[in-house]
Amino acid sequence: MYNEIINSHKEDLDKSIEHFIGETGKIRTGRANASLVEDILIDYYGTRTPLKQMAAINIPEPRQITIQPWDRSAMSVIEGTIRNSDLNLNPVNDGILIRITIPMLTEERRREMVKMLNQKAEEARIAIRSIREEILKEIKEAEKAGDISEDDEFKGKEKVQEIVAEYNKKIEDIRAKKEIEVMTV
Repeated sequence: MYNEIINSHKEDLDKSIEHFIGETGKIRTGRANASLVEDILIDYYGTRTPLKQMAAINIPEPRQITIQPWDRSAMSVIEGTIRNSDLNLNPVNDGILIRITIPMLTEERRREMVKMLNQKAEEARIAIRSIREEILKEIKEAEKAGDISEDDEFKGKEKVQEIVAEYNKKIEDIRAKKEIEVMTV
């Protein structure tokens, strides 16, 4: 019975990991990455639209992003939105493409990025812990209702702890890999 409770929350645990991977993709390294700009919301005819739905985003060189809007009339809006975003990027509009050259990061900026990465990792761990608490609560309620025995409650708690440790290790592995990527010049 406790396995059913745990398995019903596996999807939530996986979503937490996927969200963390998505968040780490947005952290800037010295290399170009489409995830850096694809979710920027552009005010397109009064509707806030993600850039990835309005344009083709390519990485022709390791430190360059090109954006080719499907509607050329939106180029200036896209350019202005990227320039005014908190990414500190300077887009160049040549009439056909918007080119963004990713500047090299200073040591200080790299350390700031690692701090941000650590903060995102902690947020992911908190999400995993809250799911753990929910699972443990359901197991406790099942034991009180008589659906599972007290021994199964303890086995369930141990199993949940093993799974949480496994997911925390995944988070740490992703964080460590991204930290190396950020700190590499």
